Amino acid sequence: MFSNSMRSFGIALCCFIITGPVDANSADGTLLSAQPDHQVLSDSSRPIAEESTGVLVLSQALALALTQNPELSAFSWESRAQEAATLQAGLLPNPTFNANASNFGNRVLQGFDGDSVTLELSQLIELGGKRSARIEAAALTKQLADWDYEAKRADVLTQVTQAFIDVLAAQQRLALTQQTHDLANQTTVTTAARVQAGKVSPVEETKAKVARASVQIELMHAQKELEAARKRLAAGWGSTTARFESVAGDLNSLPTPASLDSLQQRLSKNPDLARWVTEITQRQALIAMEKSKAIPDVTATVGASKYLMPNDYALVVGFSVPLPVFDRNQGRIQEAEHRLTKAEQDMRNTEVRITTALNTAYQALDSAYSEILTLRQEILPGAQSAYDAAREGYRLGKFGFLDVLDAQRTLFGAQNQYLVALANYHKSVADVERLIGSGMNETVADSQPEVSP
Repeated sequence: MFSNSMRSFGIALCCFIITGPVDANSADGTLLSAQPDHQVLSDSSRPIAEESTGVLVLSQALALALTQNPELSAFSWESRAQEAATLQAGLLPNPTFNANASNFGNRVLQGFDGDSVTLELSQLIELGGKRSARIEAAALTKQLADWDYEAKRADVLTQVTQAFIDVLAAQQRLALTQQTHDLANQTTVTTAARVQAGKVSPVEETKAKVARASVQIELMHAQKELEAARKRLAAGWGSTTARFESVAGDLNSLPTPASLDSLQQRLSKNPDLARWVTEITQRQALIAMEKSKAIPDVTATVGASKYLMPNDYALVVGFSVPLPVFDRNQGRIQEAEHRLTKAEQDMRNTEVRITTALNTAYQALDSAYSEILTLRQEILPGAQSAYDAAREGYRLGKFGFLDVLDAQRTLFGAQNQYLVALANYHKSVADVERLIGSGMNETVADSQPEVSP
């Protein structure tokens, strides 16, 4: 049940900034829309993904995380451990073999002349449905371990997706800073030519060089940020170094967000919330198991005694039953009942917490979406137009260098703000999809058009 919902969630993460399926081996600048199928506890049978030394796409990064993330691997072993515990819970009690000898070494019967040797076989017979209750509780505990695995798997997918977005944004920021640096170089060359021609003061050339040096510092910062982002992404699959050369994707693909009401209706797919249905059932099973322990078990015994002196045999049959006079497991039953009540309260608290988190993530998503549209439709065209006009006017002697520098800074700031908004939008999409456990627009994709760049 939960594997299917989480598989759709993983696929949604890969689809979040593209409009159609792409070949998993492509490196054409688009994010992939598919990831490897997953089933709980299948890590050992899944082929180990290898990190690309060239261009890395999102589906490859997610495959690496699913197969090599050490924290995720630890959770899968817990599921295996609970599976073994379920096996143990179904086993019957072992029989007991007894042997004793009596009537030897006293004053009348010397040595072993008067021995009696008794051999017995005892078997505990569980009553009250203890074994079935124990098996059910263990099976539900195993399901809870599977839910925890799915929740951690969703966390890892989200973290790797957001780290991938950071690398993609850092690459584009570096490219943007490099373009700005090239423009600063061109401006410096143009200013030097105008100074040499005697059209402007040498102070203008000094200002151009200072501006270029400032952009060089920004370029160095962008390079460091990219390297840090690359290492954070590689850490998602347990690597301390990034072997890939670059990542490929398209941040400009901007699907219209679904409404908050429709997203809230899909919170039941969240593994952190869905697990509580199993948790409540498991707590009820634990109550049933504790109540079954109040019913005493019977130990049946069968055996034979051999009397050496008369050389005769006697059949031995018996049973024993503990009398539930003082201990009827009252404390354990009450403890289990209180833990059920606590689980019900925790479930309500989790529902409130996740709903609140969805509201917060959606507000960030909606804010970034509005900011992107404003920047794309109004600010960026205006800043580009102002810079082009100032640069041409400066070349013709109509504007001063400060006008060009101010227009250039405005354009660079707007472009950087746009890039940050795009990254924030897609990271917010990943947060929302983690909270709803599925793709944000999977039920409305056909009716909601994509915004064109």
